[in-house]
Amino acid sequence: MNTFRRRPGSILVSGAARGIGRATAELFLARGWRVGLYDVDGAAVTEAAAGRPDAVAGVLDVRDAAQWRAALQGFCGDGGLDVLVNNAGVLSSGPFTGTDLDSHRRMVDVNVTGVVNGAAAGHPFLRRSPRGLLLNLCSASALYGQPTLATYGATKAAVKSLTEALDLEWRRDGVRVRSLVPLFVATGMVSRDGVHAASVASLGVRLTADDVAVAAWKVVHERRRPLASPHRPVGRQTKALAALSAVTPDWANRIVVSRLAR
Repeated sequence: MNTFRRRPGSILVSGAARGIGRATAELFLARGWRVGLYDVDGAAVTEAAAGRPDAVAGVLDVRDAAQWRAALQGFCGDGGLDVLVNNAGVLSSGPFTGTDLDSHRRMVDVNVTGVVNGAAAGHPFLRRSPRGLLLNLCSASALYGQPTLATYGATKAAVKSLTEALDLEWRRDGVRVRSLVPLFVATGMVSRDGVHAASVASLGVRLTADDVAVAAWKVVHERRRPLASPHRPVGRQTKALAALSAVTPDWANRIVVSRLAR
């Protein structure tokens, strides 16, 4: 028997103006859910939600805890929230010492502090739902540190660890915590920012934002598996890399990553 009731639920997505966030919001809207589209680009999410009664849009800079609280209160009111997707993220790539400190700091502020803010503000609403789920966007970059993606990978490793800790800590509240772990995804963040990592050339960009959105849908509707990992690799490449890193010694993972990064 499926864990969830079959009625549509409510979901709030950060970074919903484009890319994975937008694709996820669109999928859940198409399937009858009430969807909150929140992004630092308020104009983009307002346009996306226009004329759609189940869509609510708002401005959200995930680095600002007060904006998180206002967004959740505005979307949920005194009710609960079924799913919160911590999707907003930024990426800068290139040699570590060739990347300015403001770029390093921005990745930490958005990718780590933003996720912590979302989790903290979202918890009271998620625990009011019988199917509360916090879904964090992680990355295969968290599996092992990659040259030219050092700080980005470190931020995603933090998200991975936070997911594991909160999934255990929030069990008593009935709130599940999961992460999606894709490899490179064909979004504006990859093409616009021009990811300077040799692993992109080695592995290619084989996932779309829609692929990740479908994975999010599956996680929301999966059966409860108490002993299973909270992480969900997205795509065959990521599943293979995750399986390899889980069973091979550290020195072997180091060799694999170093060869991919050539």
